[in-house]
Amino acid sequence: MVVIRLARGGAKHRPFYSIVVADSRKARDGRFIERVGFYDPKAPEGRESLRLKSERLTYWTSTGAQLSSTVARLVKQASKKAA
Repeated sequence: MVVIRLARGGAKHRPFYSIVVADSRKARDGRFIERVGFYDPKAPEGRESLRLKSERLTYWTSTGAQLSSTVARLVKQASKKAA
């Protein structure tokens, strides 16, 4: 199954997450199909903390990819901010 989830990067105590489309059987930080955004939970005020390629998210969900619970929350948060 294809899933849209977070892949962790960054240093110790300084997380940075890529939002990726990956096979659910692969490791969290392993191989992925496509990067569709990023999330920086520790971004300072005034810097972008979340970016999503909404057209690619729409494409992947239409082909059957499932959103992880965290990514679903972030997508909802981004859509509220855009509106």
